[in-house]
Amino acid sequence: MEWLALVNKGLARVAKLVTHLGSCDLCLQEIYPTKRDECSSMGFICRYCLADLALFEQEKIKGDLLSWPAVKRALPKCQFDRLFVLSPYLYPFDTWLKQFKYQGRFQLARFLSKLLAREWLKYAYFDVTQPVDLVVAVPVHVSRWQQRGYNQAHLLAKEFAQQAKLPYGTHLLKRVKQNASQVGKSGAERRTSLRGAFCLREPLADGIKHVLIVDDVVTTGSTASEISAVLKRAGVEKVTLVTVCISLPQKC
Repeated sequence: MEWLALVNKGLARVAKLVTHLGSCDLCLQEIYPTKRDECSSMGFICRYCLADLALFEQEKIKGDLLSWPAVKRALPKCQFDRLFVLSPYLYPFDTWLKQFKYQGRFQLARFLSKLLAREWLKYAYFDVTQPVDLVVAVPVHVSRWQQRGYNQAHLLAKEFAQQAKLPYGTHLLKRVKQNASQVGKSGAERRTSLRGAFCLREPLADGIKHVLIVDDVVTTGSTASEISAVLKRAGVEKVTLVTVCISLPQKC
């Protein structure tokens, strides 16, 4: 019976989670956290797997992937001023983000946000000329939220802001236009499709000049650019995009 198969599938998933509780998500070795052990604060992977993650060396790019000519060329007409990315869209991040976005594996929000905040505070907090005034998440349309039940960017942004000790604007942005899937579309096609998709729910507070947008993946930068344009029309001077991964498109 179909319902029985679903129950068995759910029980198998719970059993797997319980079995791996307290173990590294990648190598499955038991984690023995100590006060000095960085992975004890992460609580998700062991110190060895943490050290092996393919993270961008932020000190070499000054916390801004737009400083790389190849990335700058792949993201033409972007309206944000800085791009801070944790890793390329490679294993295990690609697997984690799919599990988080489509399978509701919510513990990944805390782990990825803590990792993102760690790198941000370690390498990118040198921009003292214009400190971050507000963190926002890329919003989803209400119909998508009803379908999925959550917005993965909001979960990331809220936890990131808390870890980085930055103010978070929960309800500042609204998505007023639901677009078809953007997968496979060029940057130009995405820019056209997303035009007019976002607005502010309320006027921007005085003194908000540097806004940080958080999302899970940047591909063409079209979504963040459209939001950046909305923010700049409202008086924001600088927008930084912070994402877990980057997956550059084949065509711009």
